Amino acid sequence: MGTQPGRPMRKGPAVTLGALALVGVAGVVPGLPAAEGQGSGDRGEVVSVVPVAAHSRAEIARVLGRQHVGAVPLRYGVLAYRVTYRTVDPQGRPTTATGLLSVPSGGGRRLGLVSDTHGTMANRAYAPSVAEDARTRSYLFAATGRAVAAPDYLGLGEGPGRHPYMDTRSAVTASVDMLRAARTASRLLGRSLDRDLYVTGFSQGGQVAMALARAVQGGDAAGFRLKAVAPVAGPYDLQGTEEPALTDGRVNNVSGVFYLSYFLVAQNRLHPIYKDPAEVFRQPYAGRVEGLFDGRHKDEDIVRQLAPTVRKLLTDRFYRELRKPAGGLLEALRANGHACDWKPDVPVRLYAGNRDTDVPIGNARTCARTLAGRGARVRVLEVGPVGHFGSDRAALAGIARWFSGATA
Repeated sequence: MGTQPGRPMRKGPAVTLGALALVGVAGVVPGLPAAEGQGSGDRGEVVSVVPVAAHSRAEIARVLGRQHVGAVPLRYGVLAYRVTYRTVDPQGRPTTATGLLSVPSGGGRRLGLVSDTHGTMANRAYAPSVAEDARTRSYLFAATGRAVAAPDYLGLGEGPGRHPYMDTRSAVTASVDMLRAARTASRLLGRSLDRDLYVTGFSQGGQVAMALARAVQGGDAAGFRLKAVAPVAGPYDLQGTEEPALTDGRVNNVSGVFYLSYFLVAQNRLHPIYKDPAEVFRQPYAGRVEGLFDGRHKDEDIVRQLAPTVRKLLTDRFYRELRKPAGGLLEALRANGHACDWKPDVPVRLYAGNRDTDVPIGNARTCARTLAGRGARVRVLEVGPVGHFGSDRAALAGIARWFSGATA
C-alpha cells in the first residue's frame, strides 16, 4: 500500500528531478488569501500557496525515460506549488492539510483536473508537497496539459497531528477539500479549472481514489464532474483479500509487518483495537511501535526495529484474531472496506501487476466483480509480471493516454 518505490528503501519509480530555477511564480507568497471566503474557515479555503518546483518538458521526459515509463505525449513543462488549506479531522473538527498543485507551464488558461492520491508513507517529509521524489505522477499528468491536485492527507506534509493511516473517510474529506483548494489556488495563479475531473492513485491512494470518485459522483465536490477513474494496485478488499494475505504468504514479510503495524497503531486511535500495545504486539516491539509511527521516522528505520515476520510481531492471541477478525479490528476493516461498493457512472480501469506481493491482484479482481455486479463499466488491466511498484511504472503511460481521450 506504499508510495515509496520499493519497501522499505524507497527504490523504483521514485524520482528526483534536477532542480531548476523557479519561474513564473512572482507574487505567490505564503499567506496569500483565497479570492473568496477570505478568513471564513470554510473547508477547502486556501491558507497559502508556495512555489516549490519548476521543470522543463525535456527534463521530465528524460526522467520518465530513465524510469521506463511508456511513451506519453508531453506538451509542457510543469510548475508546482504547495497549497495549505482548511479541512476537517476524523472527528469533523477544523484542521489544516497540505497538498501539491501542479500545472502546465504553457497552454490555455482553462484546465481540466486530475486528482492523484499517493500510497503509504510513514514519514511526513515524504509527502508530495514536500518531497520531490513523490511528484513523478503529478508531473507526468501536468505535462500532458492538466492541473493535478495531490493531497498529502492529514498529518503528512506540513499538516498537524499524526496521519490516520487507512482511514478512508478522512482521506476522502482531505482529498475533496484539496480539489476545492486547487480551484481557488489555480485562480490565484491566473488559471481556471473546468468541471472535468479524472481520478487516479497508487496503492493506498488507489483505494482512496475509488472512495473519492464515489464522493464526487455523489455530489460532495460541487463544481466537479467525474470523467474517469484509474487507480493502480489499491487494497480495495481489506477483509477478503489484503488482511488474509498477511498470513498466507501472498504479502511479503517486510511489507506485511510494516503495513500491519502502521494500520493497527493508526486505527487504534479511531477503533477499540487495544488498550495497551502489549495486547497486540510481542515485546520488545510493544514498547516501541507507537513511537515509530510518529511521522518523523524513515521507513528503513521503522523496519529495522520491528519483527521479521507478522507471526513474530504479534501475540499468539492477536495472531489468531488477525486470522479471524473480531471486535475493534473487524470494525476497522469494515469501516474502510467499501471503496468498490457502488455503481460508477463513468468508466473504471483497475491496473494491477500479477506478481504484487504488497497488494495482491485479488484486490483488483474482487473490486471489479463488485463494481460489475452493480452495473458499472469496469476493466482489470493486468500490467504484466511485475511487483507492486513496478505496476505503477507499467500503468502510468496508459492512464495518461486514456485520460487524454476518455469520455464519460
